[in-house]
Amino acid sequence: MALTPSDLRSAESGTAELRRRPGRWIDGWDPENPVQWDLAGRSIARRNLWLSVFAEFLGFGVFALWGIVVPQLAAYGYTGSAAITDTQQFWLLSIPTLLGATLRIPYSFAVPRFGGRNWTIASALLLLIPVVGLALAISARAPFPVLFIVAAFAGLGGGNFASSMTNISFFYPAAQKGKALGLNAAGGNVGTAAVQFAVPFVVVFGAATVADPNLPLAGWVFVPLCLIAAFLAWRFMDNLSAAHGDPGAMARAVRRPHTWLLSFLYIGTFGSFIGFAGAFPKVLHDAFPSHGLKLAFLGALVGSLSRPLGGIVADRVGGWVVTVVSFIAMAAGAAGAVYALSTKDFGIFMVSFLWLFVFTGVGNGSVYRMIPAVFDATSERATARRLAAGAIGIVGAIGAFGGFLVPQAFSLAKAQTRGAAHPTGTIVPALQGILVLYVVMAIVTWAVYGRRGSSLREHRV
Repeated sequence: MALTPSDLRSAESGTAELRRRPGRWIDGWDPENPVQWDLAGRSIARRNLWLSVFAEFLGFGVFALWGIVVPQLAAYGYTGSAAITDTQQFWLLSIPTLLGATLRIPYSFAVPRFGGRNWTIASALLLLIPVVGLALAISARAPFPVLFIVAAFAGLGGGNFASSMTNISFFYPAAQKGKALGLNAAGGNVGTAAVQFAVPFVVVFGAATVADPNLPLAGWVFVPLCLIAAFLAWRFMDNLSAAHGDPGAMARAVRRPHTWLLSFLYIGTFGSFIGFAGAFPKVLHDAFPSHGLKLAFLGALVGSLSRPLGGIVADRVGGWVVTVVSFIAMAAGAAGAVYALSTKDFGIFMVSFLWLFVFTGVGNGSVYRMIPAVFDATSERATARRLAAGAIGIVGAIGAFGGFLVPQAFSLAKAQTRGAAHPTGTIVPALQGILVLYVVMAIVTWAVYGRRGSSLREHRV
């Protein structure tokens, strides 16, 4: 259909303020302007979204890399006096999450400070530190303190999630932001599953036998991918001058009790996903060594793919409902895993843990949906959006610390149960404690947001 003169005048006025500057800076960006969005904005936003997904995918892959490397250290030669103890292995699994969670807030502020394109380039190149460090340290059979420092730098990949989500939020109108952020989060999270699937096959190349892995390849294979991600961001992504940080909103959100309550719930969902994803290959290898690591990727995969489902269902029935159901389902999964470990039943173990992963993903989506809904229901419209934006950064950072706590709980449980009955210890007590925590979280969610008589029930947060 041909444009009328009126359409052309509207198009000219809608895109007149959209200007490009050197360095791929865009001025006048307004995704809420329907004319600008239809004529130019949508294609620009999509291009930046998919490149952001790729960069975040690599970030999560680096973040999860030690989870699949640690169970293979003994096969590479870390035995005898050079052996890495069980407790040390769990530290190598958990320290990337500790740094990654800490970096979430500064990484989110880096986007408005330096530009989304510029920070994507920088963050992709920063990933070279942990991957090259891993390859060199393991090649040299470096001792635990060196491995610990190198593993900590893998947390840089966890920070990528925050900056990527912040960047993409500026590109999309409010009505489409949820879908775009859901795709961005899910696409990035799949990086964990991809690494856990691919690395066991990659490290076979150049190895004498399958039982003697070429483990440094786990790091070297990421080097060209990081360089490609940086190049694509440099060549095709954009910086938005309209992207502004709001430290004041985060400071106000800190003073709101709901920010801390939602953070507590997000520890149970996102913290569980990150913690289980990092520890699952080792847990699987320790409990059922005959099955190897070939199935370890399934947990992170189903947890990543189920995340958008949680948000979609929450939009229809209310976030608190989906969150309560998720915690109850997660408790059931933990109970199944306890039974499977006690009876050495591999089939029930896999089904139970995959069930757990699915509902950590569903719960991630529903809690993220609850954040703006809670502040819409408890604040004036003029301040609700700013409070929600500030709270999302805090909730995401605190929730990620759960990924540090899960491996540490497993480590403590194994250390305390090691004996004649369990020569290497068992994680059963930790799973029992996590099960109780899920029940508590379900009750808290219902009591505050869904209980009959609750002031927030009618808002279907």
